[in-house]
Amino acid sequence: MRILGLDPGYAIVGFGALDFDGARLSPVQYGAITTRSHTQFEARLGEIYDDLAGLLSALQPDAVAMETLFYQNNKTTAFAVAEARGVLRLAAHKFGVQVYEYTPMQVKQSVTGYGKATKRQVQELTRTLLRLDAPPKPDDAADALAMAICHAYSHRSRQYGLTLTKRQQQGYF
Repeated sequence: MRILGLDPGYAIVGFGALDFDGARLSPVQYGAITTRSHTQFEARLGEIYDDLAGLLSALQPDAVAMETLFYQNNKTTAFAVAEARGVLRLAAHKFGVQVYEYTPMQVKQSVTGYGKATKRQVQELTRTLLRLDAPPKPDDAADALAMAICHAYSHRSRQYGLTLTKRQQQGYF
């Protein structure tokens, strides 16, 4: 199974593709889609769509894993990220790829075994699990690969009939 993890944003969209055979994770490609800050917002969304469409066409993923929308203080940024997420979902839909969403806590739990792990801990374990020489850069790509790892493990659990409790599904580990 090929999984494309996405770390949504409108300035930077991290992406990370990996193959998962049920036991082994193999990195395929990772990086970031970037847009320039002084570009009209609609044009930025268009660039994100076009670049992701190119990735979807080239990588042919079986699934897309994306972080659920999360914000703490800045509602303006949250709205813009939500619009970018919509573009990412639309592109996946146009390519016939199902999108799966995970909370930051679910990703941390899946990758490190601890739902409140630090960003550095997640990056280091992502590097270890994928047998990379260094943590993936930029950080958005590392986050996207962690998202893909989370989906791989979640998919395997569903495949073998393992289920999460309601609290685990909501990210309360």
